[in-house]
Amino acid sequence: MATLRLVLGDQLTRSLASLRDVDHENDLILLAEVGQEAGYVDHHKKKIAFIFSAMRHFAQALEDEGLPVRYTRIDDRSNANTLLGEVQRANNDCGPFERLVLVEPGEFRLMQEFRSWRETLGVDVEIRRDDRFIATLDRFNDWAAGRKRLTMEYFYREMRKDTGILMDGDTPCGGEWNFDKENRETLPDDVALPERLWVEPDTITRDVLEIVAERFDGHFGELEPFGYAVTSQDAERQLDWFIETALPDFGRYQDAMAAGEAFLFHSLLSLYMNAGLLDPLKVCKRAEQAYRAGNAPINAAEGFVRQILGWREFVRGIYWRFMPDYLKSNHLNASRALPDFYWSADSGMACIDDCVSTTRKHAYAHHIQRLMVTGNFALLAGIDPGAINAWYLGVYADAYEWVEAPNTQGMAIFADGGIMATKPYAASGSYINKMSNYCKRCAYKVSKKTGEGACPFNYLYWNFLIENRERLRGNHRLAMIYKTLDRMDENKIETIQSDSRRFLKSIGLEP
Repeated sequence: MATLRLVLGDQLTRSLASLRDVDHENDLILLAEVGQEAGYVDHHKKKIAFIFSAMRHFAQALEDEGLPVRYTRIDDRSNANTLLGEVQRANNDCGPFERLVLVEPGEFRLMQEFRSWRETLGVDVEIRRDDRFIATLDRFNDWAAGRKRLTMEYFYREMRKDTGILMDGDTPCGGEWNFDKENRETLPDDVALPERLWVEPDTITRDVLEIVAERFDGHFGELEPFGYAVTSQDAERQLDWFIETALPDFGRYQDAMAAGEAFLFHSLLSLYMNAGLLDPLKVCKRAEQAYRAGNAPINAAEGFVRQILGWREFVRGIYWRFMPDYLKSNHLNASRALPDFYWSADSGMACIDDCVSTTRKHAYAHHIQRLMVTGNFALLAGIDPGAINAWYLGVYADAYEWVEAPNTQGMAIFADGGIMATKPYAASGSYINKMSNYCKRCAYKVSKKTGEGACPFNYLYWNFLIENRERLRGNHRLAMIYKTLDRMDENKIETIQSDSRRFLKSIGLEP
């Protein structure tokens, strides 16, 4: 049976379910760079370049293996610029094919589209399970069934038991499931940061960079320098570098932030796992091996494994369990526009501007910068969920909707009303001051709570609690905070609200 096999830009894995039974004589593998996917949100230029270059290298590897490949470049004049259009064009030019085989996409909108193709194309469409994850969706749903609250920590423990990773029999290594309390150190001024391992762009990548510079010039972000891995071999070298060089200190400094330092001891491996260039289970096992060999402490190995075996698997389960309604949720009725400084990095707040600058340069910022700076501000300021979701999805090279939406909708802005988190991750300037050196060089004073020159996070924090009193007061984890708010005198409350209105007006969010 002649079969067309469609591979998406985040499925660049030779063991992909749709490629395991490929027939060299009768089948055709299709990869296509299309405007539909490159432009449905304002994707960072570096993100587009990474995906296109990785796709081209993957196609080349398949061809080197002797497999039949059809590749559509974004600058092909005959490019239909939609996935459906490219499937139809391949069928017309190289078919007819009796069957289309593909793997589940990472976005609900594409899954809906793929399910309609059988009727549209008039051929059998087989959508295979994406088994590149450690837990199947059935495994997640079995665990979630009947639970009043879905807590990542308990799912994570199940994954540890299922895989045996960082387990000594039935006991977690080190005697504890979670060493998060040992992973919150601030970064000393004199700490030696590791020199990153970058990949020099080859001819294929250079060609992609030229095309992206020309065709996506209006998109956000800096395109060069470009040093990300775009092949599985180079991604493996990135993994080796991280395990040997950065993992030992990753744990204690994983929540730290420092002005002008984009990467610290972070791995950047989510970029490669989410595109298919690295196997997440293998990545976890490498961290475990480092711990067992005495090359990394337990808090580092466990903290790193938890991000993959815990959070990464958990958010995927949340996404598919609650879509499509999940992205429609707006528990706090947030409706303000996204401030311009999420693009320009000119807010005057050192923390925001450094995180946005880092994002603009690298299409990357680490999880605390995303959650507790740009996400925290969006939460406190009441930014519309659709706007902040589109921003996160577009600006980060590791962002695909299955992973971006729960982290934003659930963790950052509490729009899902508590599906992901037990309370909003709201914080004043004191948290940012504790975990970074941003406040030392900021135009605002973190020690000042209200009035001219006060840190906006300080009064916006209390204003957020005031604005959402009726929605959040019943949350037991906020009971003490609301008791504190109840004891505030009216003059202080009025000052908080007045300062908040003044600031929000100054950034165009209030009339």
